[in-house]
Amino acid sequence: MSDNTKDPLSACILWLAQSHGIATTYAAVTEGLPLVNGALSPSLFSRAAARIGFNSHLVQQPLSRIHSVLLPCVLLLKNNKACILQSLNPATQRAVVVMPELSMQATELSLEELAEVYTGFTLYTRSEFKPEPSSRPSAATQRKGHWFWSVVLENRRVYRDVLIAAIFINLFALAMPLFVMNVYDRVVPNKATDTLWVLALGVGIIICADLLLKLLRSWFVELAANRADLKLSALVMERILGGRLQHAPASVGSFAANVQSFESVRSFIGSMTITALIDLPFFLLFVLIIGLISWPMVIPVLVGAVLVILYALSVQSKMQVMSEAIGQASAQRNAGLVESLAANETLKSFNATHRMQSSWEQTTSFLSGCSSQMRLLGASVGMSAAWIQQLVAVSMIVLGVYLVVAGDMSQGGLIAGYMLSSRAMAPVSQAASLLTQYYQAATSLTMLEEIMGNEQERPANKQFISRAQIRGDIEFKNVSFSYPNEERRALNNVSFKINAGESVAILGRVGSGKSTIEKLILGLYQPNEGQVLIDGVHIEQIDPAELRRQISYIPQDAQLLSGNIYENITLGIQHPNNQQVLKAVELAGLAPLVGSHADGLGMPVGENGSRLSGGQRQAIAAARAFMRNGQIMLLDEPSSAMDSGLEQHLCESIKHQSQNKTVVLVTHKTSLLSLVERLLVLDGGQVVADGPKDAVLQALSEGSLQKVSA
Repeated sequence: MSDNTKDPLSACILWLAQSHGIATTYAAVTEGLPLVNGALSPSLFSRAAARIGFNSHLVQQPLSRIHSVLLPCVLLLKNNKACILQSLNPATQRAVVVMPELSMQATELSLEELAEVYTGFTLYTRSEFKPEPSSRPSAATQRKGHWFWSVVLENRRVYRDVLIAAIFINLFALAMPLFVMNVYDRVVPNKATDTLWVLALGVGIIICADLLLKLLRSWFVELAANRADLKLSALVMERILGGRLQHAPASVGSFAANVQSFESVRSFIGSMTITALIDLPFFLLFVLIIGLISWPMVIPVLVGAVLVILYALSVQSKMQVMSEAIGQASAQRNAGLVESLAANETLKSFNATHRMQSSWEQTTSFLSGCSSQMRLLGASVGMSAAWIQQLVAVSMIVLGVYLVVAGDMSQGGLIAGYMLSSRAMAPVSQAASLLTQYYQAATSLTMLEEIMGNEQERPANKQFISRAQIRGDIEFKNVSFSYPNEERRALNNVSFKINAGESVAILGRVGSGKSTIEKLILGLYQPNEGQVLIDGVHIEQIDPAELRRQISYIPQDAQLLSGNIYENITLGIQHPNNQQVLKAVELAGLAPLVGSHADGLGMPVGENGSRLSGGQRQAIAAARAFMRNGQIMLLDEPSSAMDSGLEQHLCESIKHQSQNKTVVLVTHKTSLLSLVERLLVLDGGQVVADGPKDAVLQALSEGSLQKVSA
């Protein structure tokens, strides 16, 4: 259970859920969120509240401006505390609050007392309306928008201000050409120096305002891009970690490269893109002004703009092919790098480094060639745009001279038209350059779409059954399961029932499906056919976070994270108790290791536990399981890498800790069978024997499993 005083915002969410009749737990609300010092922060509150179907909004306002219609709300207090404001009476100057420090009991305070600890920030919450299934709109209507564009458009107010700034910036761009035209046409012929200074002062003011607006525009665009980047990055990572393992990538390195491609998407929606897209429509404004000066001067600008866009479009198909090839090659090279680093010891042991070196060089050579071609194409677009812009400038001067000689345009108009043509062509050239980046960003976005489209363990619209405490009944009903991209069934029509408090060992050959059963009990995978029931409830109706919180699991392959022993033992435990940790260390047989090292529990384990032996890693995995003290214990070859002494110690610890708990043991060691009373034998993914331990062992020795009732 959570400690209300250590995580007051979580306690407030649980109170809101309870007051609205929503069954949930601390684990379900906080699972997967990047807690700050083991607690929700105000910025994480909205994400946690969304899990119970609430919208939330942070507002800065004094207590006097909080309206009773909006209650209850969450008040942020000093010293990282919070409370529920249940009612507020301005007449009596009293308020009723629910404080986590007082076991969430309602307490009446004076507004003066409350104001002393109030930070001035309030979190308003509102339960989302959920229509009945019969009145529910179509799936397309229910969507809250595209995961990417909806986040970008959350900053539409910022982009509105940027657009307003862009309008003035582009209008100010007319000042200099018009200033030059008036100087040549009116000031110089009439020697009107007083007028010159007035015009110069006006242009100077406009230039200063233009600089200020450009700085503000850049700042606002970057602000919007950073906001979107932070939210999108968090969203992508949340989808990755929350996805079902059925959709896990075949290659971790390739998958990591696809995730990293988000950077190209972020760059594309950055300041350059926004500025170019906003400035592009003003091309027509500059063309219009040039036309007002002299309409023939418009022709070179229009022709130049068309040529720039046509050339940029002509290379798009080739750039698309190059972009896709680069994406695939980058993913392949990254996959090879990750695999080489992970298997470097094996490669050296078998003199096989040449294989990975050859693959790396071939992929790098191909990638270098494709990248070079793509850069050349992109550069050609930029250089062509600059070349065409120079031709437009020359054409404007030549055509303008003829118009001046003919008396159809003044000398000032010629210079103004020339200056405006450069300003008109600038956004066109920028847009052409953006087209060269488009397909790279589009390819990256397509890769991310696949990630974001993966099915989640905890769908946003799913209401789970809350199981704060499970008994430990486990039942498989006609379960069949195949791993992703595998035709062979790991389990085939498996049925059995394990009662709460019963201890069962699963035996069988390698690849018979023993470990798969434990993974299905954990909810890591879902069966293709049949049902897995926990306490008689379909496992998919139970929140995965709540289920796993109540399962003590020792995997066969103990995976550790970079850090120290303490961090790995307390993995997933919020606010661990030091006595609990020390007890888990003793039960797992880690006391000699911890006691003999200068850093104790702070001893670094290295990446994936590389500084420890296999037995030590397995002991840390056992300590993790003892920390959870779950009602179900899943033990998958828990001592396969241990010596006999450590194995015996672990066996005694498991016996002591498994009293009145459901135990499912996968093992090939007869020494561990003393932990169980019943044996279940698998062969080829099917149950071939199920019964009392002694009867099954005798049948195995006699080769007559058919005599054992399943």
